[in-house]
Amino acid sequence: MRILRLYAPALIGDHTLCYVHTNKAGSSCINDVELPLRYAHAGEALTDEKAAAAMTVVLPQQAVIGDGDFLSAGENNALLRWNAASGTFSVCRAGFLGVSEAVEIWTPVRTAVLTVSDKGSRGERIDTAGPELERLAFNMGCVTEKKRIVPDDPDAICGTVCEWASQGINLILTTGGTGLSPRDNTPEALLSIADKYVPGFGEMMRMETLKYTPRAFLTRSVAVVKGNSLIISFPGSMRGASQCFEAVSGGLRHAVETLTGLSSECGNHHHHHSAS
Repeated sequence: MRILRLYAPALIGDHTLCYVHTNKAGSSCINDVELPLRYAHAGEALTDEKAAAAMTVVLPQQAVIGDGDFLSAGENNALLRWNAASGTFSVCRAGFLGVSEAVEIWTPVRTAVLTVSDKGSRGERIDTAGPELERLAFNMGCVTEKKRIVPDDPDAICGTVCEWASQGINLILTTGGTGLSPRDNTPEALLSIADKYVPGFGEMMRMETLKYTPRAFLTRSVAVVKGNSLIISFPGSMRGASQCFEAVSGGLRHAVETLTGLSSECGNHHHHHSAS
């Protein structure tokens, strides 16, 4: 679907393009002016006081945005999240909104991040890769509900992943334990509990990260399915995890939606599409 109108009386009426971001206080801003962001459907009157004191994004009538849903204006553009209680969007990622621009409605993906590290579990190493994966995943509408650090122990890895999968977490991102040292056990642990093996994720990571390091092929990152959960392992360094996430980000959301059945619900607001 496409944005039909951007209306803000405080900024003198209609706009074809605006830049949305947050200020130091965390308030939503449009073109450097602090203004709430709300939405309306085509044909709705925009004459009430709330509309006068906000930027209103006018969407097609079939658009349905639930509490906590995301409105994505595309890669590197604005990502907004709807708060039904306040009746406004929060700006998750700064960027542009434009009239006639294709946008998608994303249901939040229930996500968990597992850091696998002997030193991290003992408090001897600060985990930077886990928080980075959480940040990158949030930019794709994945909301991290659970985080944990476990040692490089197959039972600890399997136990945590199985626990989260049974609780309805649809995306589990692990970091660490994908190298060649004797204590690198993450791929074996995940394969031991897998219902399905998804080789393309690891293949893409190794292929794409060769741009950054000639040793990229040494990572043993894998992806598997357990029930309705997609589990993807990433390297233990922040840089490695970030580069590998970037390599697979293009298909990650679609994979989870296919796995959970959301992508087959045509016409439902959970199914994100960009048809006008």
